[in-house]
Amino acid sequence: MRLDNRDTLERIEPLDRQTLGERAYARLSELLVSGRMAPGEKVSLRGAAGALGVSMMPVREAVSRLVADRALEVTPNRAIRVPMMSAAQFRELADVRISIEGHAAAQAASRRTEDDLAQIAAAEAAFRRQSALPDPDSGLTVGLNKDFHFAVYAAAGSPLLVEIIRGLWLKAGPVINLDLRASPDRLREGGALRFHADALAAIRARDGAAARAAIAADITGAADFIISRGALAP
Repeated sequence: MRLDNRDTLERIEPLDRQTLGERAYARLSELLVSGRMAPGEKVSLRGAAGALGVSMMPVREAVSRLVADRALEVTPNRAIRVPMMSAAQFRELADVRISIEGHAAAQAASRRTEDDLAQIAAAEAAFRRQSALPDPDSGLTVGLNKDFHFAVYAAAGSPLLVEIIRGLWLKAGPVINLDLRASPDRLREGGALRFHADALAAIRARDGAAARAAIAADITGAADFIISRGALAP
């Protein structure tokens, strides 16, 4: 049977573009989820394309998806930026996170394996070590906080649940930035270290209620601090 090479190329080329777009989306999403971008920060398509080593097209596709996710927004002058969030919106987001992420932590306590527990313990220790430094790297600390939380949620054994939580963190990550980057004293005294340790201990003991409470306290403490600073949009 004769194979039409032109038809073959037409099938392959869109797949390649889709792969690059997915990679660009994954990398930009990670910056948002990890809190490495702050509310109001602008996104340069050209700069992102250069950093990722791709053409503008995959970056445009990725940004369009993130705008649809409401993780990025287009301003009236056509600039692309991380959305500003009001205190009321952030409080609502925190309440939703408490329900869903608290449930994931409770599930992790009952379902975790020894490998899961080791991952959670390693993430908790890395966050604690960085936070205890005299001059901690705030950007790294924000990322380590994310690593701890997602190690907990992965232990719940539900990819769908983790996917839902990542969607919440696309919006929450940049605002969490305002807490963990506040000051070294905030890192040491703000409660995250204690709540992470409490969550780890609860998951180790397979105590779902305590794990839920620890994650809820962590989210609430960060939200209360961020809102009290008046750093969110009116």
